[in-house]
Amino acid sequence: MTSYSNYLHEAVTAARIAGSYQKYRFTSFLEIEMKGDKDLVTEVDKESERLIVEHLLSRFPGHNIVAEEGVYPQGGSICRWIIDPVDGTTNYAHGYPWFCSSIALEQDGELVAGVIYNPVYDELFTATKGGGAYLNGSRLSVSTRSPLKNTLLGTGFPYDCATDPANNFASFITFQMSARGIRRAGAAALDLACVAAGRLDGFWELKLKAWDVAAGVLMVREAGGVVTTFDGSPYDIFNNRIVASNGLIHDEMVAMLTSTASGVAE
Repeated sequence: MTSYSNYLHEAVTAARIAGSYQKYRFTSFLEIEMKGDKDLVTEVDKESERLIVEHLLSRFPGHNIVAEEGVYPQGGSICRWIIDPVDGTTNYAHGYPWFCSSIALEQDGELVAGVIYNPVYDELFTATKGGGAYLNGSRLSVSTRSPLKNTLLGTGFPYDCATDPANNFASFITFQMSARGIRRAGAAALDLACVAAGRLDGFWELKLKAWDVAAGVLMVREAGGVVTTFDGSPYDIFNNRIVASNGLIHDEMVAMLTSTASGVAE
């Protein structure tokens, strides 16, 4: 089995460097810029990305970078780091302690390593292809809860939900009536990590970007879960409709999403 431990080690180091800075700046005054009506960015996002990218390129100078806040040259490397420096920026800007850095490595188009780090709670989620998923060193496994009525789900809403009919509202209502409960915490990477950890039994969302989901997708899969598109077909990180679950309720979730397609259609 191929070892990805060196990649994972450096990704963990980068996440901890950024997390230390995020924790230091948390609840301090922030310069906020708007990328859209509700989509904001702060100097902490930008500096966190700089710290992560700088560390990774110092260790792997030939690797490609895809990240939320910057544009980076793409060379001929088979390795590509996919980075969200602060997932949950709105939470961060409001002093709500639910945010993280998400770092994933693709090799030949396949996810092979991932790190999600919440510095407030010092929770470090890690995964490698074929090596399992872990939280602070303890092996993770998805939940065994089923059917859907006995489960807790996570989701989110796109920034343009007030203006675009593809807003997830119909699906949210349907799942709220069918599941035990829904949580909308505002950081997709952590939602996926919580599916891997068995805290959530399933998660769905639309209009997410690759950096929101890359590390979390690997974690769910390595913890024994299932990740597909809304119609149940194979998922890749550039698809903007994701459903992840413990596997036991996946067919129910896909059926529910299919039945409420008018609320998710583009």
